[in-house]
Amino acid sequence: MKYIEVKQPGDATGMHLVEGAAPVVGAGEVLISVAYAGVNRPDVLQRLGLYPPPVDASPVLGLEVSGEIAAVGEGVARWQVGDRVCALVNGGGYAEQVVVPAGQCLPVPEGLSMAEAAALPETCFTVWSNVFDRAGLELGESLMVHAGAGGIGTTAIQMGVALGAKVFATVGSQDKAELCRSLGAELVINYCEQDFVDVVMAHTAGRGVDVTLDIVGGDYIQRNIDMAAIEGRVVNIAFLQGAKAEINCMPVMLKRLVLTGSTLRPQSTQAKALIASRLQETVWPLIESGRIKPVMAAEFDLADVAEAHQLMESNQLLGKVVLKVSQ
Repeated sequence: MKYIEVKQPGDATGMHLVEGAAPVVGAGEVLISVAYAGVNRPDVLQRLGLYPPPVDASPVLGLEVSGEIAAVGEGVARWQVGDRVCALVNGGGYAEQVVVPAGQCLPVPEGLSMAEAAALPETCFTVWSNVFDRAGLELGESLMVHAGAGGIGTTAIQMGVALGAKVFATVGSQDKAELCRSLGAELVINYCEQDFVDVVMAHTAGRGVDVTLDIVGGDYIQRNIDMAAIEGRVVNIAFLQGAKAEINCMPVMLKRLVLTGSTLRPQSTQAKALIASRLQETVWPLIESGRIKPVMAAEFDLADVAEAHQLMESNQLLGKVVLKVSQ
């Protein structure tokens, strides 16, 4: 099969399309003939040598795919050869074929293309796990989404709105603000022009935000605490501006806050399968009804993966980037 190889950590031009042996399906797994692969920030970090894959995962980049099942391993009853699926993979997505635990697959939602389906797993699994499972966002509560126009952000906004939350977002440009508003965010703040803590506290009459989803870190860590409502929950899933900060912990105690976070990739197969089942029960009907739809930023051929990563690193994305692997 053809796949993308990274011979040594470095910039995007160090990725090359090569040929090698296809993976072999094992018990409890399925083999997917990949149509599209999603591009995510962890892929960039892995390429740079900053996010090594788990020891039992493929070293090939790529954490989500869409395609057709080409083979089924022993003990797999749910899926059949030819089924159209999208999947959260443990690695190996930038390839013509990939092996994945059967429980991490979901059917391609009715009405979506294969390209759109490849944009779902990483963001949907991440948002559900952190915003709903970990932070426990409830009907009528408020959700702040930092970096609202990216893949995670656009998914979080739509899922929050569809499941009855009041959603706020921060962005860095007017076009990103317009996108977030079009997805249902009731308050969108351009952090280049306004202090999001001041704006949110004014908008909520001093109450603050129930749940904050943050990929920024740095000085946002203290500002998220300042913005949080009584018994608020702040969830970090990345630290683009740094993981270290000096903070005042007194509001954490006085407001009974929860500061938490997670990474998805190291979690067990069983944990990911449970997230998948919750997504199919709760979110997949919303996708099929059109209430949630992946926002597509760009599509590149697999051989043009360097351009895809360069776009990801530019921070100019509005939505998701996917790689076309097969015709």
